[in-house]
Amino acid sequence: MDEATPILTAERLTLTRPDDWHLHLRDGEALKAVLPDTVKRFARAIVMPNLKPPVTTVTQAAAYRQRILAAVPPGPTFTPLMTLYLTDDLPADEIERAIDSGIIHAVKLYPAGATTNSAAGVTDLKKCSATLARMERLGLPLLVHGEVTDPAVDIFDREAVFIERVLTPLLKDFPALKVVLEHVTTQDGVEFVKACGANVAATITAHHLLLNRNAIFAGGIRPHHYCLPVLKRETHRQALLTAATSGNPKFFLGTDSAPHARRTKEAACGCAGCYTAHAGIELYAEAFEQAGALDRLEGFASHFGADFYALPRNTEQITLVRAAWRVPDELPYLADDVLVPLRAGATVGWKLEDMQ
Repeated sequence: MDEATPILTAERLTLTRPDDWHLHLRDGEALKAVLPDTVKRFARAIVMPNLKPPVTTVTQAAAYRQRILAAVPPGPTFTPLMTLYLTDDLPADEIERAIDSGIIHAVKLYPAGATTNSAAGVTDLKKCSATLARMERLGLPLLVHGEVTDPAVDIFDREAVFIERVLTPLLKDFPALKVVLEHVTTQDGVEFVKACGANVAATITAHHLLLNRNAIFAGGIRPHHYCLPVLKRETHRQALLTAATSGNPKFFLGTDSAPHARRTKEAACGCAGCYTAHAGIELYAEAFEQAGALDRLEGFASHFGADFYALPRNTEQITLVRAAWRVPDELPYLADDVLVPLRAGATVGWKLEDMQ
C-alpha cells in the first residue's frame, strides 16, 4: 500500500477500521436489531434511503440520522452517512440544501420497481436532468442500482443492458458527475468502471465475491441466497474477485447487507437481499485470502471509498484473527420474527477481535 501497510501474520490481520459504502439499516425495531453488527466493524456507512416512505428530503434524512444515532450501542464511534432517494420530481434546490446540511453524501438512483422499496424510483432519467446537473456541478455522487426493469430483458442480463441503455448515455450527458455503480455483479460492469474516468467507481459485496448463481439452487431453492442484483455465473464472480483484489481504487467495499424477516424470505414471493453485517468484514477476508491477496484488503475496505467520497481515512484499527466460528441459525430481529444471516449454521474462517 502507498501508506500504512496492514499488519499481517499467519494468524492475525490488523487493518485500518473499514467503512461500509452501501448499507441497509431499515428503521424502528429492525434498525435497533441490526445496527450493532455494523457498529462493531465499521466506522462509517452510507445508509440507503429506501424506507417506507422513502427519504427524499434533507429534513427526513436528518430525522432518520437522529434515529440511527440514538440506536448506536455503547462502544466504538459510528457515523451514518445519509443519502437521498432520487425520484422523478426531486427538485434541484434540494441538492443545494443537501450540500449545505453537511450530512448528505450522495443521492440514490433506483429504477422504479428494480428492488426492495423501489416503487417510488425513477421512471425516466430525463425527468431528473436539472437535479443531475446540480449534482454534477456541486460534486454530490449518484449511487446507481444498475439494473433495467424491462420484463423482456433476462434477469441475468439486466446490469449489462443498464450500462448500455442508461449509464453510458447518462455519463455522456453529465461527464463530470460522480457515479458509483453499486453492488457491481458482472464482468461487463467491471470493465465499464475501469474504462471510465476517476469520477466513476463501484462497490462490491462479499456475497458476490464468494458465491455464484449455483448457490441459489444448491439442493433446492435457497431463498437466503436470493438478492438483487442476482448472483451471476462463475466467470463474473472471478471478474469481481480480480477487480476487488487488484488494488484499483475505483473498487471498494459495500456490503449491501439487507435484512429481511424470515417469513418474508421463505415465502411464495420472497424478498431480495442477503444479511451479511454479522460478518461484514470477516467474509471479505475469506474472499481475499482465497485470492491470495489479504495484503490488499485494507485498501479496498478502509481507504479507497473514503478517498472517492473525499472524506478522511479512519485512524482506528481492527484486528481479525484466524479462528473459525459458527454463524447462528437465526438472529433476533422483530418481536414476531427472526433474521436468517448469510451462512447460517455454517462457519466463517476469520473472527473479529475486540476493537483497538
